[in-house]
Amino acid sequence: MSATVLKATGQALSQAYRLALLDLDGVVYYGKQPVDHAASSIREAERLGMTIEYTTNNSSRMQATVAQQLRGFGLDVEPWQVITSSVVAARMVARHVPQGSKVLVLGAEHLRQEVERQGLKVTDRAEGRPVAAIQGWYPDMSWQQMAQVAFAVEAGAQYFVTNRDLTIPRELGVAPGCGSMIQAVVNATGVEPLASAGKPESAMYDEARMLAAHDGEDMVPCEAALAIGDRLDTDIEAGNRGGYDSLLVLTGVTDPDILLRAVPGLRPTYVSADLRGLNVPQPAVERMPDGDWRCGGMTATFDGSRVQVSDSGSIDALRAACALCWTLMDTGTDLSGVELPQFRIA
Repeated sequence: MSATVLKATGQALSQAYRLALLDLDGVVYYGKQPVDHAASSIREAERLGMTIEYTTNNSSRMQATVAQQLRGFGLDVEPWQVITSSVVAARMVARHVPQGSKVLVLGAEHLRQEVERQGLKVTDRAEGRPVAAIQGWYPDMSWQQMAQVAFAVEAGAQYFVTNRDLTIPRELGVAPGCGSMIQAVVNATGVEPLASAGKPESAMYDEARMLAAHDGEDMVPCEAALAIGDRLDTDIEAGNRGGYDSLLVLTGVTDPDILLRAVPGLRPTYVSADLRGLNVPQPAVERMPDGDWRCGGMTATFDGSRVQVSDSGSIDALRAACALCWTLMDTGTDLSGVELPQFRIA
């Protein structure tokens, strides 16, 4: 959904939707540290009947490794519930090439294993004329390895990638991500990847629904699945591209100022301070006759140069301000000249 107004629910999101597609970093954990209230909220959602799957653009960590970390936070997680971009990419390639085909793989051991699991033959060299090449990220990749991908693509191999994130946060700062390495191959060959497994493409959410339909279960329909994340340009955009409703939590990279300025394709369906919002109804946001917007008793107003809210510490006030700011943007107002409220959401 990318409309102007956030949606409302009369019941908790965990009861209104059957499947949660949860991002990890900034939503469930910060590296090795858990996000406050995340684990308890997930357990409560599961108690209410919601199925949980964890979706991540990270292509290097094994599903079992991630599941073990989550179990350390007190969550009951099986490896199949962790959907990495390597899992999605391998399944994507398998649908495009014949069984047993030779595929050049540049990536971590997790990616190589997933490709083999799909009945494909992994190679590191372009000389054998692989029918496809798949590029992921891992910290020890070399120029020689990237050159092999370029040689294979130049020779006609179908080109797939795990994700196109340009950067990756590390302990010392921001480093080149998978997308930066992909761009080097694109620059060398002039060939764009045929498909990307990671968000903001919606393939990860689609594959997650397929993988959740195990043991003869029916696949959860798109409208019964909820994408949950902290980034507008990956988690939320992927939901909008695929027709999924989405919940943005403010525990990661998106702050209220970024949210208020979101363009239509990056707007979430719901907003919450943290994952506790998964287990409560979502209040309606309404436009008042005088042009103000109201949510849960909180208001947002515009006087021509400034947006004001009744309580800068209220998530309901933020929801009202989102509706107001998005309406202004959609009717031609440039927010760069508008003073926006400085929210401090606890």
